[in-house]
Order: sequence, then structure tokens, then C-alpha cells
Amino acid sequence: MPTSTYFGINTFGARQMRDKLPKDVHAKLVAAVRLGKSLDTEIAPTVAQVIKEWAVGRGVTHFCHWFQPQTGLTAEKHDAFLNFDENKSAIEQFTGDQLIQSEPDASSFPSGGLRATWEARGYTAWNPASPVFIMESPGAKTLCIPSVFIGYHGEALDEMTPLLRSSELLSQKAMSLLELIGDKGALRVNTTMGAEQEYFLIDRTHFALRPDLVMSGRSLVGAPPPRGQQLEDHYFGGIPERVLACIAEVEFELYKLGVPIVTRHNEVAPCQFEMAPQFEDTDIAVDHNQLVMSILKKVALRHGLQALLHEKPFAGINGSGKHCNWSMAIASDNELDGVNLLKPGKTPHQNIRFLLFLAAALKAVHKHAGLIRAGIATSGNEHRLGANEAPPAIISVFMGDMLTRVIDDIAAGKTGKQGAAQAMIQLGVAKLPEIAKDNTDRNRTSPFAFTGAKFEFRAVGSSQSIAFPVMLLNATAAEAIDELTEALKAELKTTKNRDDAVLKVVSAAFRATKAVRFEGNNYSGEWVIEAKKRGLPNFRRTPEALAQMVTKQSYALFTSLGILTKEELESRYHVRLERYAKDMLIEMHTLCEMADTMVLPACYTYLGSLQTAAAAAKRAGIKIVPQVDAANAAGKLVVALQKKAAALRAAINKAEGMHDALAKQAAFLTSTGADAMADVRELSDTLEITIGDDQWPLPRYREMLFPV
Repeated sequence: MPTSTYFGINTFGARQMRDKLPKDVHAKLVAAVRLGKSLDTEIAPTVAQVIKEWAVGRGVTHFCHWFQPQTGLTAEKHDAFLNFDENKSAIEQFTGDQLIQSEPDASSFPSGGLRATWEARGYTAWNPASPVFIMESPGAKTLCIPSVFIGYHGEALDEMTPLLRSSELLSQKAMSLLELIGDKGALRVNTTMGAEQEYFLIDRTHFALRPDLVMSGRSLVGAPPPRGQQLEDHYFGGIPERVLACIAEVEFELYKLGVPIVTRHNEVAPCQFEMAPQFEDTDIAVDHNQLVMSILKKVALRHGLQALLHEKPFAGINGSGKHCNWSMAIASDNELDGVNLLKPGKTPHQNIRFLLFLAAALKAVHKHAGLIRAGIATSGNEHRLGANEAPPAIISVFMGDMLTRVIDDIAAGKTGKQGAAQAMIQLGVAKLPEIAKDNTDRNRTSPFAFTGAKFEFRAVGSSQSIAFPVMLLNATAAEAIDELTEALKAELKTTKNRDDAVLKVVSAAFRATKAVRFEGNNYSGEWVIEAKKRGLPNFRRTPEALAQMVTKQSYALFTSLGILTKEELESRYHVRLERYAKDMLIEMHTLCEMADTMVLPACYTYLGSLQTAAAAAKRAGIKIVPQVDAANAAGKLVVALQKKAAALRAAINKAEGMHDALAKQAAFLTSTGADAMADVRELSDTLEITIGDDQWPLPRYREMLFPV
């Protein structure tokens, strides 16, 4: 069956709205979506009635407001369409008020101090820019209404509200700048996003036998196998049949939901894979990436597999990221419609505009590198960043050879005194459309790389919601665009030709942001030294990175732009720092239990078997008894493991005693706590390669990553 015949059948999208809604209602709804406005309450009953009829016709019995609290996951509370008329006869009912707003309990979601635990009232409100959809499960179909989640006093309790605020603000700032340079008619500037999702698929039975994978999502012990990824034989190899059947079903479910997955392949590590969508408006892409992760985990179980989204589920081999391809595009009613602002054009003016918005991106990353790093700071990503498989904790920008030469020449003033159009011709960049594909290589070591018409934010973690890191890109870019607008206004007072003025402003921006541009190997030790000389921040650990959210500069950014209040920003810092501490403590408790109930008992059994064999050999008069030396060697390791496990328990107790001082607790966990875990793991892994399969209680790496 062709994909086009069922793509989006479980989504009430643009086509369904056009076909089923009255023309005047449809026009108002489209205006709300396209212009980022709230839904007109006058049309809500009509829209709700049409959605209900469509959903009930597809077997739906319940609806929910589907939202994204600050857990990195999604949440939903189901209500039935069921109601009763004046004769107490059962009817299906769905009102405009029910479509627009719901009231779930807000007390159990993380708020970072925005709300007291006894304050339960919270509100979800439909985001009409994101289409409603039907989630199918065995025996149940639910209408999901993508929504924002706010508190009683309007405080943002979710990931989507700040993202929508940042999208709206960036649109306003970008339209003002376009108007200033003579590009009129833009109705809106949307950011676009394509999130490449990496993940592992392992046998469900192996997963269930690993308490560390079940509790924390990553293996806390495990000796590396003789063969890992060193043969480079998995990347882009043939997808195993069982896995392909699973991925195909995932794609089928996602296609029905209108998620445009177009790529699937083996990744570098054994049992690691990737899927990627076409680019979409960012607000919708965020929802779709959440659906990708949810459907992936659900469908994997049907195939006896477990999807692992942790950034580093297996030590010693590559972890998983989420490459977020971000750009800006114009929505308008004229020839500008659909123009990608980060794509070169065909005329000098179009390419000057391209360089102007390129300068905005560079200014954003240069000024707020620490804050952008905070956006990807999680306990899982901490294991991946800087591990020669992902970009380091230093945020830099890769532009490619050709654009670097152009930027350097403009920054150096090689345009001379001739007009902007002649200067662009002299630089060889009057026409740059070929840059989009061929004239910039890719740099897989760069955290933020220009890859032709977009920036690839490669450092985002695979399990993360992309809403927060993308919101940071939007916010910092909006500020940079505004600064360029003000600089251009000032320049136009003395430079009458607009393109000439733009080129002067761009030149200054390129000079000011030179430090953040780097074309070399981000994995190298030399880059760490060079970055320090350039004054670029290097926040290796999560707590120090998260602290960048609550600097004076960050407060000024968010409060001046109106994206987050001081209290909302502090709440997000608190939620993320608390989550880091909880993740670490869960891992430490799990590792302690595994050491006490699995690893050490296996060691005792092994030592007992050696002792029994040695005693029997001696009784038989055998002079050379190798079990004695083996028992002595293993015994020393076991004693050391006992001591390190005790030290780990002591670290847990000390950390839990710091629960009233969260920053201090997180700093302790990221140093002493992490070191204590590493010590236990090192000894456990050494013992693992000594003890036989019949006595080792856990599935080994070679069994999980190389299933037969």
C-alpha cells in the first residue's frame, strides 16, 4: 500500500479542516495557525463539532489534552465523549470549551518552586498550530489535543509555552529586520526543524535481566566485548530482519500520525539505529519528535525488543544524539513565501540578506554559548559529550571553507569602498545557491555546524525533549536579530544605500564573533587549549552548565524579551538541577544493589568453586593447583570491591543529607558520587571477565549487542 494513501489519516490536519469546516470558519482557523494567534472563541464550537464527528467516525471514545510538562515526556488525562441529554439518554458530546481548555491536576508535575505541592489547579490550552491526532492502542482510540500547560496565575509549567513565545518573538524581530532592508510583505517568519533520532534496539529479555537498564536506562556495569565498533562494519550496513520489521511498523504508525519520517539506517555502534524526518515548522516538529520516541518504545515491545533512548546506554561504544537541523523561513503572500533565510539566493541583495541572518546566528551562539550549552545539560548527555563520538562541551560554529573565506574577507574590510553589489561580485559571492549542497563540507565534530541552508545542532541528547534547546536558539537569535536591526538603523543615518549599510553591519558582526568560529577537529585536545585562549566557555559537567541559566546575562535575555519571567527561568534551572540529582542517586542506589545482590554473590560463588576444586586437588595429591592463585587474585579484587561499594553507600548517604542544598548536592554527585560509581564499575568489570558465564548473573555486552 503506498504511504501516501494512509499518511496523516489519524490527524485532523490542513486537508481535513479545508474539507469539513465551513469556509469562513476555516479561514479564521488558518489565520490563527499561520499568524500565531489564539483561536477565535466564536468558531470553537463549530471546530469542536467537526473534530468530534471525525474522531467518533474513526472509533474514538475519549479525548485528552496532550501536553509536555518539564519531565521531558508527554502527559495526558482522558475524558470520555460520553454525556447525557435531558432524557438521560447517552450521547457523544464535545464542546468548544472542552476543545480549547482542560484542567488537569498540576500538583504532581515539576514546577521548580513556581507552585506549592498543595496547589493543584493547572490549565491546558489547545495549540491550534499543531493538529489534533488519534492515538491508537489495542482496544482504545484517543483523540489527542496538543496543548500548552500553565498554572492558575498564568505561569508556564511546560516546555511548549516558552517555545511558542520564542517563536512568536523571533518572527516579530525578523519581520522588522526584513522590513528595514526592503523585503516587504512577510506575514510571519517561522523557524524550521528536522530532528534526527538515534536509538538502540536490544532484546527485551536481556533488558529485563539488567536492573541498571531498567532503572536508569544505561548499563552501570559491563565489561566491553572483544569486538565493539572497531571494525566499522555496522554503520549503514544491512538492517537486521527483526529490527527492520520493528522499524517498518514504527514508520507505519508515525505515517498515520502525519510524522514525515524519510530516512532509516544503521548507526555506528552495534544495535544502534537512526531515523530522520523531513523538515517542518519547529512547533510541530517538537510534537512529532515526542511521538517518534513514544511510538518507538511502544512498537519495539511488540517485537520483543526494547528501545533505549539514553545518551550512553553502553560504555565504551558510541552513544546516541539528536541532531536538530534549525533554520528560519518566511511565510508571506508574495514572492518571499517560503524563502529560507539561511539559504543563499541568486542576487547580491538576496545574498546580503542571507549573510545578515547568518550573522545573527553567529552573534547568538557567540554571546550565549554557555546558555546554549545549558540547554543540552543532562546526566545522560554528560557521558556522551566530549567522548570522541559527540561534540565537546565547548560550543563553537562550523561554517565550511568557502563561507569562512567570505566571512573573513568581509570582516577584514576587503569589500573596499565600492557598493555592496560590486563588493559581492568581487568576493565571488554575488550568486551562492550552490553553497546549499556542494560548497561546504560537513564537520561531524562540531556542535553547531552550518550544513547548507540550516544549522545542525549536533550536541542535543537523544532522550531530550527538543523544545528547550530549540527555544534557546530562537530566543538568542531573536535578540541578535534585534541588535542587528538597531545597528542597521544607526548605520542608515549615514549610509543611504541599504545594501551598503547591511554589509557594514554584517562586517562588524563577523569581526565580533570570530572567536566562536572553528573549522578544525573539535575532538582534539588542542582545541580545548585553543578555545580557552579564545575565551570560549567549557562546561564539562552538568551542574556548572546549568548554572548558566541563572546568570545576569540570561536573566536579561529572557525578561527583556518576555519569553520567561525571572521566576519561570529559575524554576527551569531548579527542575533540571533536581532531575540531575535524582538521576544520579537512582544510578548510585541501583549500582549498590547490583553490587550487593548480584556481582558480589557471583564472586562468592566463583571463589567457593575455586576453593572446593583446590581442596579436592590437594586431597588427590596434585602438586600444581592453579585454582589457588586464581582464588587469591580474585579474592583481592572482591575485597577491593567490597570497600568501594561501602564508599559508594557512604557517598549516597552524604548526598541524601544535602537535599536542602540542591546546588551543593549536585556538585557533590557530579564529582565524588560519579567517582565512587566509576570505582565500583572498574572492579566489577575486571571481575566479569574472570568469572564464567554459568556464574555471572547479568547478560554481557556481547550477548546484548551481538544477538544470535
